[in-house]
Amino acid sequence: MKKCYGTSSPNYSRILRATRRNEWGAGVEKTMCKQPDLSSELQEISMYKRILEQILENAYEGVVVTDATGKIIMLNNAYANYLGIEAQAAIGKHVTEVIDNTRVHTVVQSGVPEFGKLQRIGSHKAVVTRLPILFNQEIVAGVGIVHYRELQDMKELLDKLNSLETELAQIKEEYGGQRVAHYTIQDIIGESPQVLALKKQIRKAADSNSTVLILGENGTGKELVAHAIHYLSARNNKPFVRINCAAIPADILESELFGYVGGAFTGSNRGGKKGKIEMADGGTLFLDEIGDMSFPMQAKLLRFLQEKEIERLGENKVRQIDVRVLAATNQNLPEQIRNKQFREDLYYRLQVLQLDVPPLRERQQDIALLVGFFVEKFNRIFGKKVQTIAPKVAEILNGYHWPGNIRQLENVMERAFNMVEAEEILPEHLPVYLWELLKPQETAAQEVAARSCLNVNLANAKQELERQQIKQILERTRGNKSEAARLMGITRTTLYQKLQKYKLCVD
Repeated sequence: MKKCYGTSSPNYSRILRATRRNEWGAGVEKTMCKQPDLSSELQEISMYKRILEQILENAYEGVVVTDATGKIIMLNNAYANYLGIEAQAAIGKHVTEVIDNTRVHTVVQSGVPEFGKLQRIGSHKAVVTRLPILFNQEIVAGVGIVHYRELQDMKELLDKLNSLETELAQIKEEYGGQRVAHYTIQDIIGESPQVLALKKQIRKAADSNSTVLILGENGTGKELVAHAIHYLSARNNKPFVRINCAAIPADILESELFGYVGGAFTGSNRGGKKGKIEMADGGTLFLDEIGDMSFPMQAKLLRFLQEKEIERLGENKVRQIDVRVLAATNQNLPEQIRNKQFREDLYYRLQVLQLDVPPLRERQQDIALLVGFFVEKFNRIFGKKVQTIAPKVAEILNGYHWPGNIRQLENVMERAFNMVEAEEILPEHLPVYLWELLKPQETAAQEVAARSCLNVNLANAKQELERQQIKQILERTRGNKSEAARLMGITRTTLYQKLQKYKLCVD
C-alpha cells in the first residue's frame, strides 16, 4: 500500500466529491496521496504566529491592527495599557470606539500611509504612524503604531541625543583632527636663502626632543613650522595638540592645559576633563602665542617642563606625561623680561632651540612663488581659471613691504579673486591701499629714467625711488610719522634714520 498523508488534511471538499462519484476506494487514495505535508506547514505557520505575537506584545510601541472594515483584530499590551483598557475587550470593536482621533480606518480606505503624525489621545499627544496592509494588491488590514506615547518620551530621547552629540564633540576634539599635524615642510613655500635655512633648522629640530621656541611676526607661518617639526619627528604617529594662549582667558587656561576632575569648580563637567597636556601624551604640544600667557601660569608651565608631570585641578594624583613642547610668539620676549612680563627662567627653558621665521619683506624673491600658489588655491576654491597677473600687479606686489606678511598676501589674493572676471588679475582688483601706490612709483620711475641719461647708477635709482615713496606716504599721513612707519612696515626709529638720510623734513 502506498504511503499517504493523514486525514488531517483540510482539503475535504475534494474527498467528498470523490465520494459522491462513488470513487471512495482508489479515488480517495489517489486524492489524499497528492496532498502536500500541510500538517508541517501549519505547525510552522503557528510557530511564526506565536513569535510575531510575542514581538508585538513586548514591543515598546503601541500597536493596533484592524481588518478592512476598521474593526480591531489585535491590540498589544503597550497600547492597551496606554488607553487604560483590557486588550481583549477591544477585539471586534470599531477602532473609532476605542481610540480617540484615530485615522487607521481612513488609511485603510484611502490606501495612503501616514508617518510621524501628532495625535491627541485623551489628555495626551502622541506621535503615530498609520499603514495600510495589502495582499494580492488588495487592502486587507490597517496598522496603527504609537512611537512615543508621551511627548515627554521624545524630549527625553532628544536630550539624550544632545548629550551624546556633546560627548562625541569632546571625543573628536580629544582624539580627532585637532590632534593631527595638517602641514608638512613642503607647505612652507619659498626658495630664498632665508627659507632654505629655516627648512634646514626644522629638519634638525625634528630629530630632537628638546623644546623649541619659534619667533616671528604675525602672518609669517609660525604654526606651519610647528606642524612641520612634528610631522618630521619620531612622534608623528602620536597626537599634535595646539592651544592658543592668547585666545583663552587666564582663569580658564589652567584647566585647559592641566585638566580637572568632576566638581573641581562651578560649571565643570561632571565626569572631569583631560587637559591639553595630557591629550598630547606621547606626542607634541604646541603653545601658540606663549608671550601672552599670564605670569602665574608661566610658573605652572615651567614646573611641568622641569618635572614632566601634572596634577588635574581638584586632584592630588600626579600624572607623568611624555610630551615634546613647541612654543611660538610674535612678542619681544627679552623686552618682556625686562618689563617683568615674562619669566626669564621659562624663556631659557623654552629657548633650547630657537627658530626665527623671516618676514616676507626679507624674502621678496619668494613672492612670485607664493602668488602662484595662491592662484592655484583660489582657482580651485572659486572655480575660476585665472592664468596670470598683470605686470603692474607684479610690480606692486614685489615692491610692497607686507607688514601682515604671508597672511596679508593671501588675503590680498583672495580679494582679487572676488573681483576678477577674466583670466588676468589687474591693479584695480587689488585693495585701494595697494594700487594707489602705483602713482608715486610711476612718478619716481620717470625721474629715475630721466636721471639715467646722466649715468645715474641703479643703486641711486633705488634710493630715489624709496625717497619718493617715503615722501608720498608722509603726505598721505599728513606728517604722522608713526602712521607712516606702520604703513611701511618699519620702526619709527628706522623712519627717522631714512628721513635724515634723504634730507626730508623731520619736524
